[in-house]
Formats: sequence, C-alpha cells, structure tokens
Amino acid sequence: MLIGVPKEIKNHEYRVGMVPASVRELIHNGHEVIVETEAGKGIGLSDRDYEAVGAKIVKTAEEIFKRAELIVKVKEPQPQECKRLRSGQILFTYLHLAPDPEQTELLLTSKCTAIAYETVTDDRGGLPLLAPMSEVAGRMSIQAGAHCLEKAQGGSGILLSGVPGVVPGSVTVIGGGVVGTNAARMAMGMEAHVTVLDKSLNRLKELDFQFGSKLTTIYATRDSIEEYVLSADLVIGAVLVPGAAAPKLVTEEMLKKMRPGSVIVDVAIDQGGCFETSRPTTHTQPTYIQDGVVHYCVTNMPGAVPRTATFALNNATLPFIIALANKGAKRALLEDKHLMNGLNVHNGHLTHAAVATALKRDSVAPASVLG
Repeated sequence: MLIGVPKEIKNHEYRVGMVPASVRELIHNGHEVIVETEAGKGIGLSDRDYEAVGAKIVKTAEEIFKRAELIVKVKEPQPQECKRLRSGQILFTYLHLAPDPEQTELLLTSKCTAIAYETVTDDRGGLPLLAPMSEVAGRMSIQAGAHCLEKAQGGSGILLSGVPGVVPGSVTVIGGGVVGTNAARMAMGMEAHVTVLDKSLNRLKELDFQFGSKLTTIYATRDSIEEYVLSADLVIGAVLVPGAAAPKLVTEEMLKKMRPGSVIVDVAIDQGGCFETSRPTTHTQPTYIQDGVVHYCVTNMPGAVPRTATFALNNATLPFIIALANKGAKRALLEDKHLMNGLNVHNGHLTHAAVATALKRDSVAPASVLG
C-alpha cells in the first residue's frame, strides 16, 4: 500500500502523522511511504531522517493526497484537505466530527473512508489513541492554567503552590478520566489544593486509592459542580463522551458567580467544550475573558509540545496503521471491532451513532456498508 504523510496546516500545529521509526516499520512490511517535504521540521525531524529509512519526499500536499491510498495525519483535515480526498481513499487521523458539521459534510461528499483516532476502543473500555494526547493535554492544562492565573494574563495573581505562610491555590477538575487524572497529578505536584468531581463512584475510589489524602474526590451533581467551581481559582474541564459532543456542565450563570480573575481550561473543547461560555481558541490567541473569568480553550493543546506528543501518538497508532496497510481497510475493520469503532465515515455514509446523534443526522451500521 502507498501511505502518505502530509504536513499539518492547522494553526501552530507541528505534530506529524508518522515519525521515521514508524515509516521504517511500514517499509519493512512491504509498503511505500511518501512524506511531504518538511512535514517533521517543527519537531526536529528532517527530510533526510525520513529518506534514511526509505521514505520518498514529495514537494506538495496535493501530490500526497493525489497518490496515497492511506493518508495518516494528526489533526482533522482542514476544508482544503477534505476537498482533496477521493472515493476509496483511507484517512486515519483525529476527526472530532460532533461539533463540526462542515467537516462532516465534506468527508461524506468525498466518499472516503475516515477512521477517527478518538473513537477507536480497546478491551478495557478505553480509547487507546486518544489516551496519549489526553495525558499530554491533562498535564498541560495545569501548566497553562497556572500561567493564566498570572495578573499580566488577566488572572487573579495567585501562585498555585502558595509559599510558606500563604494558602496555595485551589484547583477543581471536572472528570476523573485520563485528562482529569493527569491534571490532578500535575496540580498536586505543584502543591495546590485539588478536587476531582466525577459521576463514577468506582473511578473516585480508584483515585482515592491512588492519591490518598492529597486529593479530594467528590461525586458530581449540579450542586457539587457549582460549589467547587465557585470556590476554585482554576477549573479544568476534562469530560468526554466518546464521539459525542461534550455535555455543558458549567452554565453561564455559574460562571458569572466565579471570582474575577479565576481561570477555566476547557480540554473538552475539541468536542464542543463542557462550559457554556467556551469557544475554540488557538495557540496564537489562546485566551479570552468573559464575565471576568479567563478562558483557555485551545483546540489542539498537545500541539504546543509537538515532539513529545508526536512520539507518544505514534507509539499508539503504529499497530493500527500496519493493520490497515497489511490487510486493507475492509478486512482490517471487519477483523477488529475496536478499529471498527473508529470508523466515522465510509463511502458517503455516517457510521458512528454518537457522532450522528450530535449532528442530528442518520447513521448506518458500519459492518453493513463494508459489506
């Protein structure tokens, strides 16, 4: 199979779909790989690094999309990329279609086979291709939030760790999954007061056993969410419903009651955000202030640490890329129920029920359209 790796074009996105080590594995399996020139430059990978393992470097994204049977990316295709996709072509990347009707329509029109990293599952009920970036984003959320609390950034001027004789900052994390756990770990490492809210008592018990008295765990209700959001200096939105739009757990009325200079970091913004006042931002302009509260809602947070993020992502995606290349999309999907859960679009059909529900569209069973 001919596999193409284009350079990412989203704002301040320097990650790349495949690193040279991954390319080498595909070539060892008998496949060809073409890489757009300077695709890895942003993380210190040169064209020579790719050529050394057998990849061929091409000058333009147009050539990648025209020739490749399988396109491996990181971020959702931008409109001009969607328009280059063709019937029968395989796209393997993050899609986040639930809050993005424009991308959905373009992918349906292309009749490509689009497999989303964020909805591929595993035997433990996890999301193995989302988890590495969730780990990165969770840890970054505290780093970003601590910076936003600085007075020059519009924050209240609080140091999360405090100092001897001064109370540390208060961090509320909504959601105890991969993002929330990593956010809590970083916040505790900075010696902040940390509370995690979640609707799963089993997950709260696991967090309690993992972190002990350093962490406060609270069952999530509207009442408890409001209480702990209003008392926090920094609130992390870490809620995920696989494939679906994130639930709006913090209302605008709650936000208006928060202390001026408080900060929210909405890691769920890729799926529409879990704060009513959230709207997507970029690394160029990462924040805005509404009702006195600093909002950090960058849609590709791991893009700020692209080298770490790229290698972490490749570790997770490589086995699936090899399966798609070795078997072809149809066989690979039919033989692996977890990869099948990643199928969002095929030959003009929407094939993921949660995505379809969020977009108020019809879906079809993926196995039925694969035949």
